[in-house]
Amino acid sequence: MISSIKLDWYQKNLDFLFLEVGRIRNILEQSISPDKNSSIPVTDYWLDSNLDILCQKFNVSAFERDILLLCLGIEFLPSIGEFCAKLQGNTEKNYPTLSLAISNLPNSSWQVISPTSSLQKWKLIEFTTHLTLTQATISLERRIFYYLLGSTEIDEKLIGIVRPIPERFHTTFLPESQLNLIPSMTEITSNSDSKFEPILQLYGQEMTSKYALAYQTCQKLNRNLFVLSANNLPTKPIQLETLKQRWEREAILSNSVLLLECPEIDRENTPTEKAISSFIDSLNAPLIISSSSRRQSEERPLITFEISPLSSLEQKSLWLDNLGEFSSSLNDHLPRVISQFNLSYNAIESISFSLKNSLKNSENFKDNLPELLCNSCRSFASPKLDNLAKRIETNATWDDLILPKKDKNILKDIAVYLKQKAKVHLEWGFAEREKRGLGMTALFSGVSGTGKTMAAEILANTLNLDLYRIDLSSVVSKYIGETEKNLRKIFDAAETGGAVLLFDEADAIFGKRTEVKDSHDRHANVEISYLLQRMETYQGLAILTTNFKDALDRAFLRRIRFILSFPFPDKECRREIWKRIFPAKTPTSQLNFEKLARLNVTGGSIYNIALNGAILAAEAGEPVMMKHLLEAARKEYQKIERVLTDGEILGWV
Repeated sequence: MISSIKLDWYQKNLDFLFLEVGRIRNILEQSISPDKNSSIPVTDYWLDSNLDILCQKFNVSAFERDILLLCLGIEFLPSIGEFCAKLQGNTEKNYPTLSLAISNLPNSSWQVISPTSSLQKWKLIEFTTHLTLTQATISLERRIFYYLLGSTEIDEKLIGIVRPIPERFHTTFLPESQLNLIPSMTEITSNSDSKFEPILQLYGQEMTSKYALAYQTCQKLNRNLFVLSANNLPTKPIQLETLKQRWEREAILSNSVLLLECPEIDRENTPTEKAISSFIDSLNAPLIISSSSRRQSEERPLITFEISPLSSLEQKSLWLDNLGEFSSSLNDHLPRVISQFNLSYNAIESISFSLKNSLKNSENFKDNLPELLCNSCRSFASPKLDNLAKRIETNATWDDLILPKKDKNILKDIAVYLKQKAKVHLEWGFAEREKRGLGMTALFSGVSGTGKTMAAEILANTLNLDLYRIDLSSVVSKYIGETEKNLRKIFDAAETGGAVLLFDEADAIFGKRTEVKDSHDRHANVEISYLLQRMETYQGLAILTTNFKDALDRAFLRRIRFILSFPFPDKECRREIWKRIFPAKTPTSQLNFEKLARLNVTGGSIYNIALNGAILAAEAGEPVMMKHLLEAARKEYQKIERVLTDGEILGWV
């Protein structure tokens, strides 16, 4: 509901415009009949009218102000159109022109035809197509017409390109560490009224906090905040310049600040990246940049603030506040959730709201809450990685993995560490000393099929986390800087959910370092250092796999916490694998595991032989027998380019 004070302003503003238009009408009438005694009313100067606010903001001269009123008069008073026709000696020319204004309005100046005049520079008036500029019909640009009447709606040509900051960010919680940034941000933004003042840059993955910080900063300055996605920027220079000019005018009219969302650019010198750089460098209006990484500008100073994720203590406080009475049922589970899932305020609020609704009518909610909370966090975080890596279903258990006891114990040590790290790091204070993060890196080496991926599945399944496989050979790029960008996307997306990351073919990037002879060698070492740094600070578990451990640089191996070699399975291990390879529902007949164990292959090949043998048996309508496995073994050996010896299959059938 509009207040009575606002309604009074609207009416007063409109009355003032009619008085001023009446003055222009009388000026035109005197030009038609100079001898006629027509009084020109003197209008009291009203500083709060939108007309004079506009003239002040855009440095409009008295003559240009009267031109605006002349164009406004066409909308208000039909008689002004009649006067225009008489003054121009043509009944069809019942519209204003610059020639008419220069000839009849006081304080006239030919400067008005210059592109640098306020009317043309800020597109306050529009021209119809005409052979000459001074004879073209002039009219108020629609946004200016609405503004003079008191409308607060933004330029209709910006709708769909810029948007108001969503209301959900008006009340977003901000921790004290982020609230402390607002005074500095306010000072910078308050001085961004003139050309090439510093631009405020917020970078980091916490999009919610960046929006909320920008909004609260603008609230302190009594300014509106609008959002523009850089993906909406035109890539053609003329269209980009038009958009820039239109926003610069809108920023002045609506007293607004622009928040520019900058996406992660895959490569430099793309049309979109060029458009972003040009827009940032040339925009003459208050600007805040939101980006996931630092941007650089050759022409504008960027004052940068890193918006870090919520700390463990801040997350804990939010969980307790949002879960309310249900939080008492979590006991020791909450620290573990915090150590595995690095969630924002909105995520914690949404998950808590959903859980409380689903548990209100549950009698045994105390037993279900820890599992439901972990699953909800996992579900919330998963989609961010789905487009960057391949998700692997984790159904494997410890009984499925056949390894020597000492190697299996190392895997169990990894699981124990991940389970207890929340208590040790958060509750016992080790996180205060170890600033590199709560994550852990492991290296699994061994030939294909020895169980490296299965071991990763078991760890993810034990911890109730998602497992994503990243092929490092596809991440590494020949373009300088591209590998780091690819890795940053993966780690940034994974940070929220604490997923287990499985990097295949680690030797693609961790090969032995060579002497730096050119820029490519230097950047290759930068890529390696970047990956190691991100793995050390990553909150979850990162696993590297390689078939050639000896190909890795020893200096890298020293920085990995757990190293586990998966040996080629001996006969005893192969026998155990065969005993467990067939599901309980699979019909089998007279299988001799001792003879099957003679096949000198890895567990991966054993699985392929068992599966293909089961398919052959199903096709024949029989249970799985040695004859089916024999045929499957021959095909598997042919695939892996090995010779199946008589000794391996002696006495099978």
